[in-house]
Amino acid sequence: MPKIKTNRSAAKRFKRTGSGKFVYHKSFGSHILTSKSRKRKRSLRQSPVLDKANNRELKLLLPYL
Repeated sequence: MPKIKTNRSAAKRFKRTGSGKFVYHKSFGSHILTSKSRKRKRSLRQSPVLDKANNRELKLLLPYL
């Protein structure tokens, strides 16, 4: 059987945790930070866990991650 190719764009955006969940970084946190509130900037630092609805799709994109 041939190997499945890893989707490289997804591999750069998502990481797997120890328990097998996917985490990612929020967008809009890199520049023009003066117009964003302190609370918003603080919440942009967190790396949220991907919801279960998209888990199956990501497992197909990242088969060996």
